Formats: sequence, C-alpha cells, structure tokens
Amino acid sequence: MSTRRLTVAQALVEFLTHQYTERDGRRQRLIGACWGIFGHGNVAGVGQALLESEGALPYLQGRNEQAMVHAAVGHARQHDRLSAHAVTTSIGPGATNLVTGAALATINRLPVLLLPGDVFATRPADPVLQQLEVPYAGDVSVNDCLRPVSRYFDRVTRPEALIPAALQAMRVLADPVETGAVTLALPQDVQAEAHDWPEEFFADRVWHIDRPAPDPRALAAAAAAVRAARRPLIVAGGGIHHSAAEDALRALADATGIPVASTQAGKGSLRHDHPADIGGIGHTGTAVADELARTADLVIGVGTRYTDFTTASATLFAHPGVRFLNLNIASFDAHKLGALSLVADARTGLEALTRELAGHRVEESYEAEYRTGKARWEELVDAAYAAPDPAARPSQTQVLGALDAVVGDDDVVINAAGSLPGDLHKLWRARSRRQYHLEYGYSCMGYEIPAAIGVRLAAPDRPVWALVGDGTYLMMPTELVTAVQEGININVVLVQNHGYASIGGLSQQVGGERFGTAYRFRREDGTYTGDPLPVDLAANAASLGMDVLRAATVAELREALATARASDRPTCVYVETDTGAGAPAAPGAQAWWDVPVAETATRPAARAARESYEREAAARRHHL
Repeated sequence: MSTRRLTVAQALVEFLTHQYTERDGRRQRLIGACWGIFGHGNVAGVGQALLESEGALPYLQGRNEQAMVHAAVGHARQHDRLSAHAVTTSIGPGATNLVTGAALATINRLPVLLLPGDVFATRPADPVLQQLEVPYAGDVSVNDCLRPVSRYFDRVTRPEALIPAALQAMRVLADPVETGAVTLALPQDVQAEAHDWPEEFFADRVWHIDRPAPDPRALAAAAAAVRAARRPLIVAGGGIHHSAAEDALRALADATGIPVASTQAGKGSLRHDHPADIGGIGHTGTAVADELARTADLVIGVGTRYTDFTTASATLFAHPGVRFLNLNIASFDAHKLGALSLVADARTGLEALTRELAGHRVEESYEAEYRTGKARWEELVDAAYAAPDPAARPSQTQVLGALDAVVGDDDVVINAAGSLPGDLHKLWRARSRRQYHLEYGYSCMGYEIPAAIGVRLAAPDRPVWALVGDGTYLMMPTELVTAVQEGININVVLVQNHGYASIGGLSQQVGGERFGTAYRFRREDGTYTGDPLPVDLAANAASLGMDVLRAATVAELREALATARASDRPTCVYVETDTGAGAPAAPGAQAWWDVPVAETATRPAARAARESYEREAAARRHHL
C-alpha cells in the first residue's frame, strides 16, 4: 500500500482539502478555509502545516478566538450548512475562548470544525505552561470544556488515531441532523510527529446530503389532520432555509391558503409581501401571527425547535383542542409538543404534503381574516418607520426604516442581541431567503461583526450589514481589523443608546427598575443614573481602520447608509438614537415571555411585577 510521510498536522490539513459535500448534484468544499491565531500549542503544528500547504487550505487571520468561530458560523449559515470553516488555536486561553462560539454553533445546528492545541500527550514535563492540573485525573485539559458544547469531540493522542477521528468529524459536520461544533483536540507534540499515512486517506471524499422523504403512513395522517383543521397555521423555522425549501413552502401556501408565521431563524421563508406571510411569531412576533396562534387548531411546525420565544413560554397556543404537526429532519424536534411527526427533509416533506393535499384550501373567511390582520400590522410598521422630520434625531425603528429604504433584495442584515432582534422580528420586511440573518438560538453579543465577515466571504457580491448596539460593539469590535486587513467591505450600523436597552426594558418589566443596565456615571447615591459616559465609539471604529460616517439626524442617516452601501471599503455608520418617551418605537410584545420575578420583595415595583407574572404564568400549559 502506498504511503506518504507527513506530520499529523500536515496530514490533517491535506485531508481537509479533499472533503466535499454534494446535494442536488452541486458539489463544494466541506472545509473552505481555516481561521487561526497561533501560540505554542499550534504554531509548529497546524500553523506550519497551513504554511506548507501553500494555500490549498486558505488561511484567515483572526484577532479573537470566539470571533473566529462566529465568522465561521456566519459562513456556514450563508452556505446552507454545506460548507464550513475550521478554527485553530493554541492550548490555554485560546482554546477556552472557543467555548462560547462552540455553544452558539451547536445550539443553532451550524457546522464548524475546532482544532485547539492540547497539552503534551507524552508528558515530557508536567505541568507545562497553561496546563490545568486536576489531582484526580491526568488526562483532563481545559479543552474538556468543549465536550458539552460539541456534537463530536476527540483528543488525538496518537498519529494513527487521526484517521478514524477525522472521518467521524466530517460525518458529523455534514450530517444535517447531527451537525454543530466538532472538536479535534490536538496535543502539540502529536501535531508535529511524523507518520506514514495511506494515500487513500487523502483521496477526494464526497459526503452526500440526502433528502429523506416522509413515511407514507405518517404523510397520510398529516394530510388528514390538515384537511380536518379549520384554522391551521404554519410555523416556519430555520430548517426551511437550511434545506432551501422556500419555493416548496410558497407552493404549499399558494395551494392551500394556510398562513405562515416565522421564527427568528425562519424569517424570510416567504417574502414579506406574500399574501400568506403574517410575520414573526411569539414574544417578538406580530399581532396577527400571535392572534392566529392563539386560535389555531393545528400548528404545522417546519424546521423549528419551538424555543420559548416561539411558544411564548408555552402560553401562546391556547386553542383547547390544538394539535401539532411537525416536519423536521431531526426526530428529536419532530416529536416535540406531542405532535404528529413527519421526519423528513423540509423541502421533500413540503412537496409531498402539497401533493397529498391537492384540491384542499382553507375557508375564504379565514384567508380574509389573516389578510386584514396583516394589512393592519403593515400600517403599524409604516408608523414605526416614518420620520416626518428629517432634521430630528432618529429613533431605533426609524434607523430600521432608513435602512429598509436603502437595501436591495440581495442585501444581508445581521443581528443577534439587544433590543434590535425584537424590533427586527416585528418590523423587518424580508425580501429574499437569506436577507434576514438573526442568531437567536444563543443570542450572543459580539456575533454580528465577525459573522458579517463570514457571510461576506461566502457571498462576496451581496452587501452585508452588521447591526450592533453600543453594548454589543464593546463586547467584540476586534474583527473590524480583520475586515480592514482583508478588504472585506462589510457595513456596520452602530447604534448608540447608552447601555443595554433590551435588558433595561426587561428589568423594568420584572421589577428590577433598570438596575445596572445603563452606561452612565454614578450619582452620589451609588446608582448609574448620572450623565452618559463620554465614550466615542465612532472614533474607536476609525482607530481600527474603518471608514466612519456620523449621522446626527434622519437626513444624515439616510445619506450615510446610501454612501456606505456604495462604498468598496469597510464602513461604519454611527448614529445616536432618540430614546425619549415620545420617540417612535416598535409595538409592544404581543405575547408573554417567562422571566421569573422575585416571589417576595419590599420594593413596590417588584411586588407589582410578581402579581403580573402570576397572572401570565397561569396560562402556561403542557402539550402532550
């Protein structure tokens, strides 16, 4: 058998360049590039191997390990999970910095390959720099923190162990049910050790992504349930996008007239102007979607995990006889809420259900009801976006209105945390399948900027917008340097509202009186209620190499956004928003979210909040 003598790191890099996915006859690289920050745990191993590969596996230089994972996740999502990036770090803080990004990837079911260095397998000296000593176990390192947030984890302590570990890693990354963060921990001495590798290890390998069809019996039962329902409602989740099932969903809605509400991950499954699209559902949903959810007798979930925001903490689906029909490629999700389950690919399942329902349509009165509700909600969106005084400071919803007027169908709008996800889910008018990019499985502050880089790398011809508040920006602006270095012309809309606006509002609601949520000086009483801090985040972005446009008014904002979109350089639009009581804002929450309130308290705000909490919680139910 022919062999090749390479180090473990060289063999891994060579192996990764020969891995492909194929779906619907389209083949692409499974591992498109490798992000890396080098230290003593990987510089002489994976670092040297990437150098020796001479670009066969492209290298991308990052500034923060967590941010590199976020960039990889953004890339994978834009590629419908068919292509991923690797991320390599040293042992120690570089490796543990991966944990947050790994949790985000796994929770959102998005593939990323993590290659952290590890302590010496041969233990020539013990302990070594940055080694965690565990008195009861000699084989534990800080990388074990990655086990619970990885869909697959292996520590390659011998060269020959790389072959099965690498193959298992690729299997999990390419599997639409199992995918998430995959970790191969690489002891630094093993990385540099040479071994004779069989040539077939480096042969091109294609991981075929199948589209499993639903079981005929389950399909017949599903169609019977739909035909029997008077008020069916589709809940479109992220699985619609991952499966590229948007056309199949539209065909089902066109044929049957069933309305479609969307989760954060599923928004854009239908264009905003499709007659059956009724917008977001749940705590951050629209009034029409949530009212239909309360009265639905059949809820058809497609590619959704049914998180608490979607179900309004198990209070939203209130019809006494409500039943659930779940179409999901993962059996775990298909069986939630005691549902009739269709375990299948979203596109294949929707197409089969549409055929099975041939000739069936909901009553005209039901269509008229939700279309009227949709029109009423659009009027509220128009009011929130409207900015009659171009010389005024914009509110946050007016910022979204100005952006809505600038973007085209191909633009991608990215957000993850703060008050913006709620406003976007209610108000944003998604125009294409990947325009709306909300990371709300982990809702991780700091995701937006690196994810924008990953999306732009995946879709270089699409304008990309990272929407960040000041709190999120301060968490992780580091990858602005990467965007400047690589000439990746992302657009960052930096909204200054002097603190954690979302949690401030939540704190007020649950009796916390906005404690610790504002970015302000202390007063003599110790509270953070003084003047806003004199920070200049626009100057900070400029210092990192960004082109910065400051917008003090609605008119200046509109001009700045248009300039940014036309620019070929990374650009930041900085705007301080009007947060006053009279400023235009998104409609309030249309459904509840369970955040427990102090059961006993002396402060009136907390006591009042507890009374409200107990009223809302009484509506919670288990669907069995």
